[in-house]
Amino acid sequence: MNDKHSGLEADFQLFESRRAEWVKEHEGKYVVMHAGVVVGFFDDYISGLRAGSTRFGARSEFLVQQVCEEEPVFVIY
Repeated sequence: MNDKHSGLEADFQLFESRRAEWVKEHEGKYVVMHAGVVVGFFDDYISGLRAGSTRFGARSEFLVQQVCEEEPVFVIY
């Protein structure tokens, strides 16, 4: 695992382990996480991005992930 992205990968693994639980209470919201710390759940991506940037800095890596039962599949032609 690349050290630069290991924090994001760990946060995503934590997200996956809590997904089913979070779907029950926060479906459709966006969770913001950094180093295993959940900042909160937000109504839209931009609100989550702003919260993460404010708390961790605009150049820091943090996860903004939509809480949904299954990841949507997008097809681009």
